[in-house]
Amino acid sequence: MQRLLLSVLTIFFVQFAFAQSDFYVKGRVTDTTGAPLAKASVFCQNTTLGTITDNDGNFQLKLPKGGYDLIVTFTGYETFQTQVNNNNAANPLSVTLQPKGKQLEDVVFTSSSELADGLEKYGSFFNANFIGSTEDASKCQIENPQALKFFFSKKKNRLKVTEREDLVIVNKALGYKIHYKLDSLTYEYSNKTCTYTGFPFFEPLEGTPEEQKVWKANRLKAYNGSRMHFMRAWYNRNLEKEGFEIEKVTSLSPFAVETISNPYDSSLYGIDSNEVAINYDGRLRIKYHNEMPEKAYIEFYKLPPQLRAQLTVIEINEGFNIMSNGYFYDQNDVTNNGYWSWEKLAELLPYDYAPEE
Repeated sequence: MQRLLLSVLTIFFVQFAFAQSDFYVKGRVTDTTGAPLAKASVFCQNTTLGTITDNDGNFQLKLPKGGYDLIVTFTGYETFQTQVNNNNAANPLSVTLQPKGKQLEDVVFTSSSELADGLEKYGSFFNANFIGSTEDASKCQIENPQALKFFFSKKKNRLKVTEREDLVIVNKALGYKIHYKLDSLTYEYSNKTCTYTGFPFFEPLEGTPEEQKVWKANRLKAYNGSRMHFMRAWYNRNLEKEGFEIEKVTSLSPFAVETISNPYDSSLYGIDSNEVAINYDGRLRIKYHNEMPEKAYIEFYKLPPQLRAQLTVIEINEGFNIMSNGYFYDQNDVTNNGYWSWEKLAELLPYDYAPEE
């Protein structure tokens, strides 16, 4: 990500209209000897917000109110990640990057089962599970697909995809270039489960006024009903106004549900230091009524054609906290199936996106 982001981060910074106020994150990046690392990339993942360190390893980021995962990268060093928000940003960060274990890397990759024809054999499958199968997905393109590395384990019946270098994806539907540091994508054939982790950084594309108009409309459509939209609506206590309904899933079937009459009840919903704490352990079904599901989604999952709402089931492990920009933590404690799971990278928007009033 070092080379890909350097030219972007030196000239690019975006103000966030959605925010009520801004805050600063400051710090210094060094190696294990204490020497400063100049021109290290410092950015908030899943945003357009980033910078690079100066000659003394110092950095400063002005961020809209909310929460973020701050990422620090430098060639030859392990990626550093920490959580920042407007409640914990008072003290400067001291970031020490650890050198990568090159010898161990060589052993791992020498003994691996990388597929020589992986891109040809699994390229389309990867795109469907990473970028998606929506209408917008057809307008996305990976500029450097040769960066992908494919591994298949017959014993585990598992496909794993990693990268040689950070992926660059151009989304011509939403008007973004995404620099994606892919840790891995794993597909379990036994239960048809796909998971992937990584760090995306968004760069808005420059376009004609006509293209900007189309991107604006498409971004709003992608935002409506999304997980970020839902989290912001729950934070702001306006779920019904925004078109959402929450139900408890009472059995293994996602259609056995019980209505939650008050999603802001104190037993479920608490406020602390500008954060909303959701105290729930189990599954919830989210219904979004303001847009119908795409026809391709209904056909793929063989759902009733008369379905008039987008349905998602989230599984919560002992609750989570929501910040004002829709960021929530711990994100590993919330998994989703259904419509949000079907909408993948092609519909992803940065946390600093704000729909215009």
